[in-house]
Amino acid sequence: MEKMERFFPFKASGKNRLKIAYILLLFILALGFLLRIYKIKDYIVFLGDEGRDALVTYGILHGDLTLLGPTSSVGGFFLGPIYYYMISPFLWLWGFDPVGPAVMVVLFGIATILLVYIVGKEFFGKKAGLIASLLYAISPIVIIYSRSSWNPNVFPFFTIASLFALYKAVEKKNKWLFIFSGFLMGINLQIHYLATFVGTVMFFYVFFVDFKLRLVWFTKLIKRYGLMLAGFLIGFSPFLAFEFRHQFTNTQNIVRFVLDSPETGIGNQILANIQHVFLRLFGGLMLNFPLSSSFKDFDPALITVWWLVSIILGLLATVVFLGFFIKKINNKSEFQKYFLIFVWGALGIGLFAFYKKPIFDYYLGFLFPLPFFLVSLLFSKISTGFKKPGTVIVFVLIAFMVLINLKQTPISRPGNNQVLQVKLISDFVLSKTEEEPFNFALMSGGNSDHAYRYFFKLSGRDPVVIEGLDVDPQRNSVTNQLLVICEKSVPCAPLGYSLWEVAGFGRAEIDGHWEYQQVEIFKLVHYGEE
Repeated sequence: MEKMERFFPFKASGKNRLKIAYILLLFILALGFLLRIYKIKDYIVFLGDEGRDALVTYGILHGDLTLLGPTSSVGGFFLGPIYYYMISPFLWLWGFDPVGPAVMVVLFGIATILLVYIVGKEFFGKKAGLIASLLYAISPIVIIYSRSSWNPNVFPFFTIASLFALYKAVEKKNKWLFIFSGFLMGINLQIHYLATFVGTVMFFYVFFVDFKLRLVWFTKLIKRYGLMLAGFLIGFSPFLAFEFRHQFTNTQNIVRFVLDSPETGIGNQILANIQHVFLRLFGGLMLNFPLSSSFKDFDPALITVWWLVSIILGLLATVVFLGFFIKKINNKSEFQKYFLIFVWGALGIGLFAFYKKPIFDYYLGFLFPLPFFLVSLLFSKISTGFKKPGTVIVFVLIAFMVLINLKQTPISRPGNNQVLQVKLISDFVLSKTEEEPFNFALMSGGNSDHAYRYFFKLSGRDPVVIEGLDVDPQRNSVTNQLLVICEKSVPCAPLGYSLWEVAGFGRAEIDGHWEYQQVEIFKLVHYGEE
């Protein structure tokens, strides 16, 4: 047992205890950084969305400023532009290489690990903070969303930062922290539209944390909301500037999406959604439990056991937290902490009951840190309640979880090399244009052409965009050649294809056809021209 305590030395005292904690934290941060930065260019995703972001950011760095951000995946509205301005210096520092913005996301990922430790330590103790940060650092799903440039990938950082700032504002009764929490929320809502869930959590937390049916309470509540609103308006100001200039077009679309949309509302999906989110949080994030689409790759008996362990872990962690929370209700300072966790989990998971479309893992970014806090509390209670045997049990459980996650860590598999592949394909296309102006089209089952267009721009060879007859009645935007990339997710038959970039070129014939880098490339010319 003495040997075990040397490996799991939480019983040390004084300065040695503090030193050990800092050493462990530095190790966790270094491990998290390594798992995210290792051969990052080989692993980053660089498809349509990432290419779009790179194109817009390239424009910002060349003086074409914008007040509009990425489009949302549903609802037909746009986000604020803050993410573009965040990645701009990194794209510039890396010489317009797409790896630059990905490095920024890695740094935010490390900052999130640090915040998980700080919040875990503040709420549940140093031991829980270290356990939570370690498990968060090695979670394969978290790593995947911490190593590519995409606006949802910084969602966990701004969520935990805004919630922790709000807790500190309540604890210290500090008006500047209320403003700061609102400011972070304004940034968060520009990152992903599901930050509305975070805003709901913040609203209810402030309302109920000091609830008293008295005029003094109501006055204090209005003041707090006013301070948060002031900070929010500052953080959200780029988006608001666009809305003022365009008659609040996006705001109207957002309201319609929430109140009158087939994607939201009460339906028969309530329990299924809650179960799915719960399983993805405690199974997917903690134990790398696969999505149902990947069940075929595993033995059915293993999937059953895996599912049961995930559910049991989640239920135990939740029950232990609720028991811990109930005991602290009469302690005002302690209640403020745990009530935030309670509201975050209850509303964060519960609001998904009203979402009718598939729930992807990245939608849960604002909930990513939550299961790690609850599980770390569970393990902390086991090690404390059962003394030395409990410490051994926790050590074994953590070692088991580390083994499962590191075995499936993303860097254990070959990289996708998407950046290199897209660049090679783009260069190949340009080599077939004979230095002449060209039109361009991508045939794909869902990807957009922005990644290719980004490398065309870096080469100084932007394709000519075919305009409609109302804009270009003389068809001057139609060149003598159309280069088409087919990604083979659709039948590769460009003649007569309905896509505007192809149909707008007019009647054509194939002048060249090549297979290169797992795509097919066609060169079309106008029919009958020599």
